[in-house]
Amino acid sequence: MHLKSEWPTIKNKLQQEYTHLTDEDLTYVAGKDQELVSRLQSKLGKSQVTIVTMLNAL
Repeated sequence: MHLKSEWPTIKNKLQQEYTHLTDEDLTYVAGKDQELVSRLQSKLGKSQVTIVTMLNAL
């Protein structure tokens, strides 16, 4: 995934679309992409593939 360099923009887009996501839900640590994906899966009720596809599309 391309998260590191574009994370602030991606985070803003996610917060706009999913207003119930908190800053804690959207905390990104470089190299720990899977932790972020797991949190988003839990909060959004979507599959891992769907989350990864969504993040890559933003």
